[in-house]
Amino acid sequence: MSRYVLVAYGHAFGTLATAVFVFLFERNNNSKLSVAILRNVFFLGLLGAVFGRTLFYAGLEYTSPAVASALANLIPSITFILAVLCRMEKLDISKRSSQAKILGTIVAFGGATLMTLYKGLPVLSFHIHDHPAATTSRLLLDKDLIKGSLILVVSYISLSAFYILQTITVKMYPAPITLTSLTCLSGAILSIIMTAILDHKASSWKLSWNIALLAPIYSGVVIFGITVYVQTLAIRKKRSSFHDTV
Repeated sequence: MSRYVLVAYGHAFGTLATAVFVFLFERNNNSKLSVAILRNVFFLGLLGAVFGRTLFYAGLEYTSPAVASALANLIPSITFILAVLCRMEKLDISKRSSQAKILGTIVAFGGATLMTLYKGLPVLSFHIHDHPAATTSRLLLDKDLIKGSLILVVSYISLSAFYILQTITVKMYPAPITLTSLTCLSGAILSIIMTAILDHKASSWKLSWNIALLAPIYSGVVIFGITVYVQTLAIRKKRSSFHDTV
């Protein structure tokens, strides 16, 4: 299953799962959908699905889960920077809290750079002479690591922007389950369009009753559905930079 189809199916399953809860708990919601809210929902789908998740899976193909998890520590720092630029977070260098956030941001970026560029010493060395093919293979792996890490960083920037816009939107539309469902729907529609453009194989959409079916169901229900809903609730109580450090 290609990463484009995985994102599309994931958001589709997320839409179906959250729609059930919308009917159960928010069917009497009186909040009106304005043009501004629908615009934000469109960009939430764009930032979260098309750029965020798709680029994350692309970066994961070039690196490893360990690298992706390590670089994910950049998200709170990036979110903090975006929150300051959007004037959603006050930065007072004279306060210890601001100093701690600045120090944490520097450490996070330094660690991400070190993780990407520094290979470290070999754990086991057998003193085998390098073969030209082996040397070429290592160079390609190094290039893939750097390329994948850069893609992951762009993905995390997009997800951080998603959190900022999510904070703004939930204040405009105080119905978290409905907003989560609309976000998943937007991501599903945009992902289907993206898949139609980049992946022309009809066979890519085929689902089989095996372990491969678990990935889109899990990502849709848990990651795109429950996680986004919990994030939305947290953001209603606290601002985005706080939520992102929890």
